[in-house]
Amino acid sequence: MTEQAKRYGSSLYELAAEESLTEPILQELILADACCKQEPSYLRLLQTPSIPKRERCALLDKAFEGMHPYVVNFLKVLCEADLIGELSGCLEAYRQQYNEEHGILEATVTSAVPLSEAEREKLIAKLEAKTGKTIHLSEKTDPSVLAGLRLDLAGERLDGTVQRRLELLREDIANVVL
Repeated sequence: MTEQAKRYGSSLYELAAEESLTEPILQELILADACCKQEPSYLRLLQTPSIPKRERCALLDKAFEGMHPYVVNFLKVLCEADLIGELSGCLEAYRQQYNEEHGILEATVTSAVPLSEAEREKLIAKLEAKTGKTIHLSEKTDPSVLAGLRLDLAGERLDGTVQRRLELLREDIANVVL
């Protein structure tokens, strides 16, 4: 995330917080970002310097009609500043502030096979008890982990996978002096 994305995303969050609109603005920003990611040609069009900014802003008005005016105007500000490509970073900055204000930690768990609902609930409950925060857990499956879990939480990685244990064992064996 760039400094500009941080600045713009934080500014939008502050505005939304003043109006008690942080949740709906977050949801609409997520939707706008997903739309831009789904249609990269649209994003390129919004970044084309040969199209006047006024016309690009009109395209945003049409595409995001019905969204909250703060979101549409935010997109237009990004477009006018030639920063529409920073939308994902702005969303990330906004979400970080939102999570911080609402006591939410985002975690990602990687396992060889998908977790069952019971395992997922148990992991969330354990993490919430340990951190005292609400956990938003996203899951990834990666057969190369073999077994166990790898957890990314608040910038820290906890690796309890068989793959990691095998790596540590290889390192120990390589460091044995005969």
